Amino acid sequence: MARFDTSGMDALLADMQRMGQQTGPLAEAMTMAAAEIIKGCWQRSADEHGLRDTGAMIESIGYPRAPTNFGDALGIDVYPQGKDSKGVRNAEKAFVQHYGTGRVPATYFVDDADAYSEEAVPDALQAMLDEYNDTGRIPSAASAAAAYAHKGTRKETIK
Repeated sequence: MARFDTSGMDALLADMQRMGQQTGPLAEAMTMAAAEIIKGCWQRSADEHGLRDTGAMIESIGYPRAPTNFGDALGIDVYPQGKDSKGVRNAEKAFVQHYGTGRVPATYFVDDADAYSEEAVPDALQAMLDEYNDTGRIPSAASAAAAYAHKGTRKETIK
């Protein structure tokens, strides 16, 4: 009969348990950093497409204070929030500007914002994970977002 020896696995199991306990806060910090970067990409793209009339829509782009649990995954929605001074929902204005209407030409500015964030977000999250693995501390979402906010600004990334 085969014998399974677990000697030496105690340290590995302890490390795995520690990682399991800290993955929640790490994932939350990474989600918040991604949301901040995506917010900046949305604002940059809207500005580039000349969508600043009063600035209410661009300034309203934001996200909740904490990520939402979707089963085993965390998520956060980034979009224009609230209403302008006339009572028009900023999300509705963004929808119309993105897809257009019979009178308003489509800009597809959200597609460009997504292209920008595709470049910056993975790098920021990898840096956060590397810092966590090196130091054992959960890095600040704000500092990670600030370090990678400049990425994704090159026009050639837009499809």
